[in-house]
Amino acid sequence: MQSARQKPGRIDHVAIQVKDVQRAIDWYSTHFQTEILYRDDSWALLRFANINLALVIPEQHPPHVAVSCLDADSFGTLTTHRDGTRSIYIQDSEGNAVEIMAADEVD
Repeated sequence: MQSARQKPGRIDHVAIQVKDVQRAIDWYSTHFQTEILYRDDSWALLRFANINLALVIPEQHPPHVAVSCLDADSFGTLTTHRDGTRSIYIQDSEGNAVEIMAADEVD
């Protein structure tokens, strides 16, 4: 449990699975004001004002929530990804995928 003096963690992004990354980018960009932070054939990261949305293909990533954490390595060995981030996937108490991302500073 979090002590009263600790800052809350920060959700970095939520990831949803899509069949076609470019088609999903086009849909979200048409319907909402977003900034494309990253894109390739297997995933994209869109910035909204309050959170990022990852568009991932099922073969590459599970649907998940990603939390930035100062002590991410306490959850296990972190993997360095092609975008330079480091993280580990775990499951919560209900079996949902949670990506724990290394953070220099949690807001």
